[in-house]
Amino acid sequence: MGKLELTPEVLELISERFKALGESTRLQLLTSMREGEKSVNELVEETGLGQANVSKHLQILHAIGFVSRRKQGLFVYYSLADESVFTLCDIMCGQLEERLESQRRILAS
Repeated sequence: MGKLELTPEVLELISERFKALGESTRLQLLTSMREGEKSVNELVEETGLGQANVSKHLQILHAIGFVSRRKQGLFVYYSLADESVFTLCDIMCGQLEERLESQRRILAS
């Protein structure tokens, strides 16, 4: 499979996905769903955020394609639709760990 041509339209799509990940609340919600499907109420309980706030961020994550949703009766359940988001998070966490370790070594000397 060849590389995707980075046209202005494709770059805009990439940018939108990174913008969605640029909000710590959304990362918190994604991390919570890493364990499996959750209702909005469960996400509110786990995060301590307000229901309206959780719903707003879930709408963004759904629109961008990071989560899927299903309705059952009065409840809406969300789950990860694209687990590759954690590949990005793992890369960033690894870089942060390296940077912190480097700073610790400098401070220790």
